[in-house]
Amino acid sequence: MSEQVQLIPNNSLLTASPEEGRQLAVKMARLIIKATQPDAAVREKLRPIYAESPEMLIAIGQVVATEFATIAAANNYWR
Repeated sequence: MSEQVQLIPNNSLLTASPEEGRQLAVKMARLIIKATQPDAAVREKLRPIYAESPEMLIAIGQVVATEFATIAAANNYWR
């Protein structure tokens, strides 16, 4: 049985700074990969494939940007 992945660490989007918000966005993007593919061996096997794919790297950048936009809104960074 796979473990339950907590998709929002500490159940909060609030951060002390935009830098911490960006780090949280990266962590959340990584967690959604883990939730989508819970088998660590499969993720490890696939890593070389997406690590060398410009399209896949751009896609993960977009996921991080979307997560960061949500965190920025929750923290009112752009007031």
